[in-house]
Amino acid sequence: MSNVSLQDRARGAIMGAFIGDALALGPHWYYNLDELHRDYGPWIDSYTDPKPGRYHPGLKAGQLSQAGFILTLMLRSLIECNGYDKADFCRRMDETLFPLLDGTPVCGPGGYTSQSIRKVWQQRVQQKLSWEQTGSNADTTEAIERTLAIAVRYALHPEQLASAITENTLLTQSDETIVSMTVAYGAVLSLLVQGHKLDTEISSKLMTLTKNSRLPFHVVTRGNLQNPQPGDPDPPHAGRFASPDALLTPSYMATAAVDPEIRIEPAWKVSIVYGMPCAIYHQLPAAYYLAALFHNDFESAVLHAVNGGGQNQARAILTGALTGAQTGLSNIPERFINGLEESVTLEKLAVDLAASIE
Repeated sequence: MSNVSLQDRARGAIMGAFIGDALALGPHWYYNLDELHRDYGPWIDSYTDPKPGRYHPGLKAGQLSQAGFILTLMLRSLIECNGYDKADFCRRMDETLFPLLDGTPVCGPGGYTSQSIRKVWQQRVQQKLSWEQTGSNADTTEAIERTLAIAVRYALHPEQLASAITENTLLTQSDETIVSMTVAYGAVLSLLVQGHKLDTEISSKLMTLTKNSRLPFHVVTRGNLQNPQPGDPDPPHAGRFASPDALLTPSYMATAAVDPEIRIEPAWKVSIVYGMPCAIYHQLPAAYYLAALFHNDFESAVLHAVNGGGQNQARAILTGALTGAQTGLSNIPERFINGLEESVTLEKLAVDLAASIE
């Protein structure tokens, strides 16, 4: 268990996500690494302006994308309601975000609106559907990028964490596999906030929570993934995800990170190994790997996430939260805080959320 306090780890997770978001603002979505290096040099190590004609036009170094904007909405809702309140969060989306959108990609806070948010805008604003009828089959980490705050708030209460993240994810993403992977990420982050490391044992801890009915995943195997015995009953399916596989991924990535016979050098090439695109099944393995490899080195973790190209913003948000939860805010380099626009306001949100954990 980490010697850093729970409060510091919680603050580190939130600020780590904001920092990852802003660091990737300039070099976001370069799938040609030669072009990335032409525009930003061989190694990006600070906040940068987006180049003309690229994503996030008009924004400046240190500013947040729309993912960061929505994360602030979630944080304010969690703090002011002292927990997750679906109606309050939806109201904030309706009143604060949607009036700034027009349904097109290059629009709104951050200069770009994701597929799933565009779909919900169409459902709410154009089709006048209720929030009970929204959501799409988008396969991205979009929901993780806001529900990571829920994971921090309920770091000590896995049942509430899983319920709230599921409910909130379904507002924008309806595929059960995507929801299960989103909940799994939240469960991992909660253990890191508690003080556990992202290591080879973390999946066993998650499986114990599942066996004790504290996480909603269907499990047939016995302890340590041993085969069921004749006569063992089929565990209940109601209210549970189809399998626990999303909980097993983190330990496999952590195992790869410490195995001397497995080398990804330099580490940013994890994006090539697991894939540069936006889909959650590309993003999570890379984020888990980097956060396990650099568990005590926030700067290396988040910069390797950014320098991997492709959907590096999501990769950096997820990696930043996971690593910040392990190092704590106190061990995040001050230059990343100082270079972040409105850092005082953002840090106050992180502090207030951390104080609400009980």
